[in-house]
Amino acid sequence: MASGEPFYVSTTFWVAASTTVFVAGILWKKVHHKIGEMLDARADEIRKQIEEAKALRLEAEQMLLEYQRKQREAEKEAVDMVAQAQDDAKLMTEAAKGDIADLIERRARAAEEKIIQAEAAAIKEVQAVAVNVAVEAASAVLADALKGKGGKALTDAAIAEVKDKLH
Repeated sequence: MASGEPFYVSTTFWVAASTTVFVAGILWKKVHHKIGEMLDARADEIRKQIEEAKALRLEAEQMLLEYQRKQREAEKEAVDMVAQAQDDAKLMTEAAKGDIADLIERRARAAEEKIIQAEAAAIKEVQAVAVNVAVEAASAVLADALKGKGGKALTDAAIAEVKDKLH
């Protein structure tokens, strides 16, 4: 190159350039093929991951829909349970009111019976006291009547009357 010729005229340049192109071509075929295979493998892996992600997303959406359906059913069931509990409470309240009314009626009847029994007992007690007072009064009157001569005549007449009735 010292001769002042341009570098591309020299055979050394062309040998070096052709060797470089040849080696680059060989490397390019092998490397290009390997890079292509790596890129294809990576693309396949990404495609698989995308498909898996789509499948997982679809499964998650289905699970979400299922849980939302179950939640709606649970809420409906809870509302139904509350309504049933309220109905049962009403029925129990009405039954309790009926039971209380029956209890009050039974207790009122029992109280009335006790009052009637107490009145009967009081009447019997008053009658017994009246009988005792009458017996005591009759005894006092008879005792006064039997004193003296008149009492002796009454006693004799009673004894005679008893003798006649016994025989």
